[in-house]
Amino acid sequence: MKTHRKQERGGAQLKFLLVMAFLGATAYAGYLYVPVAYQAYGQKDFMQHCVDVASAQGYPESWVVGQVQKNAAEFNFPADAVVSSQRRDNRLELTIQYSKPIEFPGYTYNYEFDQTVKSSAFLTFK
Repeated sequence: MKTHRKQERGGAQLKFLLVMAFLGATAYAGYLYVPVAYQAYGQKDFMQHCVDVASAQGYPESWVVGQVQKNAAEFNFPADAVVSSQRRDNRLELTIQYSKPIEFPGYTYNYEFDQTVKSSAFLTFK
């Protein structure tokens, strides 16, 4: 009644190693990428707060750029970030652009941060 299946020996071990290698690589990539994406979310929230305050208080566009530059270290904006602000359709817009390299083994991914936030229409100072 015994059947000899010599061809199938070790098949489960190889599949297990491949799956574990894939899960490990995915976890490591997430470990490197998630903090950068979370930091970008905080930066965008700070940008939105700045344009809303400037719009509600009637501050000029230069005040928003000054706030971003003043708090650049706290929110980890790089020194080479391009910061611009303008008024369009009675709303204040703030744009920040920079690139941040994320180094994986054998590959470098350039995370492009290019966000534009607009002040809320109901906060516009008239």
